[in-house]
Amino acid sequence: MARYIGPKTKIARKFKDPIYGPDKYYDRKNFPPGQHGQSKRRKKLSEYGIQLQEKQKAKYTYGILERQFKNIFARASRKKGITGEVLLQLIEARLDNVVYRMGIAPSRPGARQLISHRHIIVNGEIINVPSFTLKPGDIVGVREKSKSLEAIANSLASRSGNYPWIEWDNNLMSGKFMSYPERDQIPENIREQLIVELYSK
Repeated sequence: MARYIGPKTKIARKFKDPIYGPDKYYDRKNFPPGQHGQSKRRKKLSEYGIQLQEKQKAKYTYGILERQFKNIFARASRKKGITGEVLLQLIEARLDNVVYRMGIAPSRPGARQLISHRHIIVNGEIINVPSFTLKPGDIVGVREKSKSLEAIANSLASRSGNYPWIEWDNNLMSGKFMSYPERDQIPENIREQLIVELYSK
């Protein structure tokens, strides 16, 4: 799969937001990358440019490819509710994101690797598709043979985030996807309305 594997700090600086989490390098250089990064005379972005940048930011944050993102938006626009909020809810319901939210993996790329290497089960069955969409009530857990993996143990030991739409049982190493999150429960700094406006053109 064509995933971005380049410098993460450079991407965070591009969007002026530490989208991959705390980053000491971003703290030192919190201006856009490139030779003119600190210039005060940078060209002002057009309305389209701002909308495009917000979509790119969401894609990089969640690690989603262009075609996948477009398909998720199409699904969101067919559902009832506010399209931008539904879009983020569908993205949050992806298996790779839920595995990351549960703390089984320290990052979304790490979660994708665990899933593709068949370490994750959903409702008792091995699922190796990171983009698999969960439904409220689905049980996500670590495969029995994989519970002793050091990477998973280390990630769970440093688990810090608690999300109201996810229920986690540390003893069973499994959790329940309770419901789609409300917009104010999603911590990502994304202006989803700009994405809706971009696709509505």
